[in-house]
Amino acid sequence: MESAVSAADWRAWQESWDRQQEWYMPDREERFRVMLDMVEATAGPAPRVLDLACGTGSITDRLLARFPDATSTGVDLDPALLTIAGGYFRDDPRVTLVTADLKDPGWPALLPHTAYDAVLTATALHWLRSDDLRVLYGQLAGLVRPGGVFLNADHMPDPATPRINAAERALRHARMDREKAAGVLDWQAWWQLAAADPALAAPTAERFRIYGEHADGDTPSAAWHAAALVDAGFGEARTVWSSPSDALVLALR
Repeated sequence: MESAVSAADWRAWQESWDRQQEWYMPDREERFRVMLDMVEATAGPAPRVLDLACGTGSITDRLLARFPDATSTGVDLDPALLTIAGGYFRDDPRVTLVTADLKDPGWPALLPHTAYDAVLTATALHWLRSDDLRVLYGQLAGLVRPGGVFLNADHMPDPATPRINAAERALRHARMDREKAAGVLDWQAWWQLAAADPALAAPTAERFRIYGEHADGDTPSAAWHAAALVDAGFGEARTVWSSPSDALVLALR
């Protein structure tokens, strides 16, 4: 198992989070590449971005590496992940971090801007129930400027193909079991490391008080997301990338 990293080494914490997430999603970087391709295609190389449910800032990190003239507002409620993001981006004036609950109807008022060229999120909105997602999509339609874009990468299984889903899941979990036996950190082990670090112990305890162990949300299909986004006020929406278990849905305002 990986050893704990220094609380002062926020880059190490950021990279440790990335490695843990990649255990679940080995094609995670490909998702990010396609996401940023579509940001460039629709919003250009210097977008004002809202990194929704930003966590440690994985999207923002890749956004700024590719587009140095971009700016990013990261919003999340998780105090531990925001602590890592705050340390990692501490000296970067292009990044603003906001603590907000996406279930709170007033959360958009906490943002520094009223409109964004792109709103991006990954592996986060499955924490919400479908009814809450519909409300959120309506709010996002008001935050994305006309011609701007929303991109959501998440678990979006197709309920019409249960045998394909089961076969893919069995293969994926067999690989994950082998890698875990070799010492890869899973979700639970990563959080145990965070809880043991003096700089993250308190925000980690608060994080579990807020969220509990894991999501109780829904994982509707990509088709559901696309239809819900159009219903919410976006002009077009469709899948622009998919794996056997995940999808990236784009909605154009």
